Amino acid sequence: GKIVTSGFIDNQINGCGGVLFNDEVSLKTLNIMKETNLKSGTTSFLPTLITTIDENIEKALELFKNTEDMEQYGVLGLHIEGPYISLEKKGIHNPKFIRVMSGEIIKKIAEHGKYIKTMTIAPEKAKVEHLDMLKKSGIPLAIGHTNATYDEVMEKISYYSNVTHLFNAMRGLDTREPGVIGAVFENKNLYSGIIVDGIHVHFKSVKIAKEILGDKLYLVTDAVAPTGTNMEFFMFEGNKVLYKDGKCISPDGTLGGSSLTMIEGVQNLVKHVGLTVEEALRMATSLPAKAIGVENRFGFIKENYEANLVVLTENLEIDTVIFRGKRV
Repeated sequence: GKIVTSGFIDNQINGCGGVLFNDEVSLKTLNIMKETNLKSGTTSFLPTLITTIDENIEKALELFKNTEDMEQYGVLGLHIEGPYISLEKKGIHNPKFIRVMSGEIIKKIAEHGKYIKTMTIAPEKAKVEHLDMLKKSGIPLAIGHTNATYDEVMEKISYYSNVTHLFNAMRGLDTREPGVIGAVFENKNLYSGIIVDGIHVHFKSVKIAKEILGDKLYLVTDAVAPTGTNMEFFMFEGNKVLYKDGKCISPDGTLGGSSLTMIEGVQNLVKHVGLTVEEALRMATSLPAKAIGVENRFGFIKENYEANLVVLTENLEIDTVIFRGKRV
């Protein structure tokens, strides 16, 4: 009477359990995130570093380089979100850190390419030589936090394989300007993460996107520090974000991440978007695995795959979580 699925994979999570990766780039932070994630069925994730100074990016790269087994923390790689983004679509990102990155830091990021599973860059702000260097290093590049026109996206779309939190912080589909959404909907070879909390994106918009993008649309949380806690507010790279009634929002009304968990996202996909249980679970497991190129070891229940499993009740509540072969 129960359901067994492979463990959930969250490709965009800034923090949880009271911590943010931006605040303290450390194994201690990652361990707290892992322990919090496991409670809601997430056995693998990409800690996400939003727009910040070069020193923090370098610190994250060194942390990955000097840690022999990141998978013991549930970490599959790093997601660098910014600082190469649009001021108009910055969201909660601190504008004083938004910039065209220097060739020096881009080169350093490229040299650590094997540790980076996603890097979010606004197409209209990117230099072609930088995109080329990053793509050749094996880093999956994501379109996000962008005010690009349709033509600006199409000019550089060959460098991209992903889209960061579809609909949010990007130019929408309009009558005389197809925008970023138009380019994504037309080019169905891009994997797109989407936040299914009913706050960031209307559930009907999720349904429309699923009908258009099919197997390229997957679930992310974009979770921040209050997830799994009773915090009332937190600071996110210099910006105060309030947490109330499930919303993470700045005093001026800007969304500052979410408090969503992957199991809640799965439940919303079934209850509010109308997907089958099987399809909702694929959006939390095999599809995010494919989006970052780890589907040879994660995202499926198969022989020789990592033994990350979640047992769910018929009501899609967490019953048991198995991480690396051990019940946790």
